Amino acid sequence: MWKWLHPYAQPERTYQLATKLLPWFAVSSFITLVIGFVWGLAFAPVDYQQGQSYRIIFIHVPTASLSMTIYMAMATASLIGMVWQLKLSDAAAAAMAPIGAVITVIALFTGSFWGKPMWGTWWIWDARLTSELILLFLYLGVIALHSSFEDKVLAGRAAGILTLVGVINIPIIKYSVEWWNTLHQGATISKLEKPSMDTEMLIPLLINILGFALLIAALTIVRFRNEVIARNTMRPWVKELVAKEAQ
Repeated sequence: MWKWLHPYAQPERTYQLATKLLPWFAVSSFITLVIGFVWGLAFAPVDYQQGQSYRIIFIHVPTASLSMTIYMAMATASLIGMVWQLKLSDAAAAAMAPIGAVITVIALFTGSFWGKPMWGTWWIWDARLTSELILLFLYLGVIALHSSFEDKVLAGRAAGILTLVGVINIPIIKYSVEWWNTLHQGATISKLEKPSMDTEMLIPLLINILGFALLIAALTIVRFRNEVIARNTMRPWVKELVAKEAQ
């Protein structure tokens, strides 16, 4: 396995692989999201308690859950970069941070729009909401650290430390509804033995989660390629690539 992975520690090989994978993730995410949104917004049954307003779940739940997934992926990349000194890992972490921040903002906004008719308020300092807001601040802090140093190695190290420290917030977000008495509802789809959703609602929700995951992967690849180019501008292969694009 390591023999197979070793060549991809080279920026040029990794860039080429990312270029090949991008169309697959982009097209599959588009198809999956179209199916998920049409099914969820047009054909899923109306909730007997929340009415039509529950349909925001098809955006809120995927973004809220994936905001944590992106952070854990970013933390893993940061750890690899710090332990094995792989510059491409730092580039991957830097590429994921802005995407994670945007996804977290979407999760917070859709949660507020969902909370208004359900709770009677746009925002409350609920444990789940507050810890999700802290996650956004962590993303913004990582972005700031990556941008504050001209030395990318030093920037990656500083951002990596903050990222790894911030991992403690992930289980707080995940289990806040179980540890504290909060307004936020408990687990639904994570209860695999007996989900709290009707199958006609659950299936499009799972499709949307997959679609958002594929979209995030595609966006990460785009930003990762840009990071690789920016960190290797003086390499001959980058100059050849720029010349070829110019033609």
